[in-house]
Amino acid sequence: MPRVLVVTPTYNERDNLEAFVGRVHEARPDAHVLIVDDASPDGTGRVADRLAGRDERVRVLHRSGKLGIGSAYLEGFRVGLDAGYDVLVQMDTDLSHDPRYLTDFLDAIEGGADLVLGSRNIPGGGVEGWGPGRHFLSKGGSLYSRTILGLPIRDLTSGYKAWRREVLEELDLGGVRSEGYSFQIEMTWRALRRGFRVVEVPIVFVDRTAGRSKMSRQIFLEAVLMVWKLRLDDLRA
Repeated sequence: MPRVLVVTPTYNERDNLEAFVGRVHEARPDAHVLIVDDASPDGTGRVADRLAGRDERVRVLHRSGKLGIGSAYLEGFRVGLDAGYDVLVQMDTDLSHDPRYLTDFLDAIEGGADLVLGSRNIPGGGVEGWGPGRHFLSKGGSLYSRTILGLPIRDLTSGYKAWRREVLEELDLGGVRSEGYSFQIEMTWRALRRGFRVVEVPIVFVDRTAGRSKMSRQIFLEAVLMVWKLRLDDLRA
């Protein structure tokens, strides 16, 4: 069995964190969880410490402030690689990423995938709880990015992923420039650019029921601009 680490960044996720960790362990009792908390003012870090204190499968990385989801994942990946985990999974704490798909992800890794994406835009995938505007933003953003970059991936903005450790070791994590939506796009682009095998697995994404979405206009605009920066890098290469 591969050693699996689920990395989940948190900022004001006190109401979701304990349920999230419980569902991960219901789905995969062998998985470990690394909570990367950005000094949440609502006390999420204290909840994380309590969970870690009673379960050796849970670890906590406290950061000094709200530094962004991209850097949180990168720090979490480095911790996981240093600790010798074989597969590193990225998931949102807000319960929109259902842990029941973890077995499908790991089966795909076992079948030869280097990076597995939880896709809402392939047969069997979908979204529950979004209005028309959010659907347009997500699907339009993925289509826009796929077209500009010439990539075959249907859901480039998905944040539910499983990485084989060898992929993260080969990617230049120090050179990643993005946060938010654009972080998801850039990391997948980097993996494809290096020739790694990327496989999409269908998931149903369920909108959060507790807490507030971290999506903002600034995050969306960053993604729009970052796609062109990545395209220019391709042209230079």
